Amino acid sequence: MTWLNILKHHRWKLGLLVLAANIGVLLNLAFGTPKAFHEWQWLDIIGEGGTALFVLLWLVLVLKSRPTGRVTNYLSIGLCCIFFSWWMDVLDEFIRLPKHLGWNHWLESGPMPVGMVLLTIGLYHWHREQQAINQQMEKRERIFREHRLFDKLTPLGGADYLKRQVSDCMAQSLEQQQPLSLLALDIDDFASLNQHYGHAEGDAVLQALSQLLLLNLRRHDLLCRLAGDRFVVLLPNTGESQARLLALELQQAVQSLAHKTRQHGERVYLSASTAVVMAFNEAPDELLKRLNLALARAKPVRSKRA
Repeated sequence: MTWLNILKHHRWKLGLLVLAANIGVLLNLAFGTPKAFHEWQWLDIIGEGGTALFVLLWLVLVLKSRPTGRVTNYLSIGLCCIFFSWWMDVLDEFIRLPKHLGWNHWLESGPMPVGMVLLTIGLYHWHREQQAINQQMEKRERIFREHRLFDKLTPLGGADYLKRQVSDCMAQSLEQQQPLSLLALDIDDFASLNQHYGHAEGDAVLQALSQLLLLNLRRHDLLCRLAGDRFVVLLPNTGESQARLLALELQQAVQSLAHKTRQHGERVYLSASTAVVMAFNEAPDELLKRLNLALARAKPVRSKRA
């Protein structure tokens, strides 16, 4: 962030800090008398003045490196309060105030605990932000590291990637005592679509379909392409009833897909069969086999109703 942007986005905070610092100087000059040069305590001046300058430097670094928002406000206002407290301490080294005055003690000591509380709150939320960023970076690193496990046609993980994720999620589910469900979705009579429009058009439908399914899933769900026109969704912290509701929503989304062929602009009408199973303490291959069997049982039932 440039200096102009800092002044633009944080002008009221910086303006109040400059105003408060000048008011502190004027109050000390109005009610006190300057100390003689030989009365200056250089160790205190260097210690208190240096601390004030470092706090001011921290404030500049926070404003320059962070985007505007709640966390930045906590950090910057907290640092402003701490700077003002040290600034008033520095003024004491140059100006002597009458002992009967009480407001100077409030101005020196009062902003410090307020600033420390605000700074602590800001650092806590900054820590939470950093944890979320680290999780995203770890996820991206894992994705780049495992790019060979991803499907070449769609931006989804393939069967091997799915098995790895199922294994990891099952271990986490057992540790946290949380349900884990798997959802399979298969396009009805997809072979006839390839025969009628060609495999290139079928690939385009699968690409559009993968994007549509991703839009209808939650952030923590994982969509993979198992094979051909069969997709599998890994649903952490999801029971069977909730998974079936999500399966119904995905079926409806597939039916409403407004994909038109590239050659003649005809709309492709699709329908899908789904199956849901709960994960137990079993091998990923056994779980996926059970899911495929459930999907195979679901397809004839759907065709009879049609």
